[in-house]
Amino acid sequence: MNKKVLWITRTASFVALLVVLQFATSFLNNTMITGSIVNLILIISVMMGGLLCGSTVAVLSPIFAKFFGIGPLWTIIPFIALGNITLVLLWGFIGNRKVGKPRINHIIALIVAAVAKFLVLYISIVKIAIPILLNLPKPQASVVSGMFSVPQLITASIGGVLAIIILPVLQKAVQSSPAKAH
Repeated sequence: MNKKVLWITRTASFVALLVVLQFATSFLNNTMITGSIVNLILIISVMMGGLLCGSTVAVLSPIFAKFFGIGPLWTIIPFIALGNITLVLLWGFIGNRKVGKPRINHIIALIVAAVAKFLVLYISIVKIAIPILLNLPKPQASVVSGMFSVPQLITASIGGVLAIIILPVLQKAVQSSPAKAH
């Protein structure tokens, strides 16, 4: 199969999976569940589809979340996309290293990427966007700030743990796929 067609197919599949899961979990009204699943899909997309695939899914994720009513203000979507891209790039570079044991690389990627995503979101949204770009009343500013602090670290970590569990199974399935033999 043509590499471009394969990339489009994989990326579209991960975007579709993301959209379905965001929509399905939006009814739960639980950001910990939705956020953890979104982070899992971001990680799986970069680990299975590559940096461009993962980055594409990372950018589209907050846009679809907004359409489903689970995303915050349009103004901070670029910052959310930046946090997602941070997670994806670090997982892609650290988790896919050919040096060392894959499981250890995944654990390092989990820790580094979760902390980095948390810091990017906290600094860009809580410390810059809310006080400088947005003119929110204090109660709303407090709610938005709370969404982009420790819960982001937790959901990125849960998504990473789930990815560490699921990745070996997915990678083995792809390697033994009949399409791979052709």
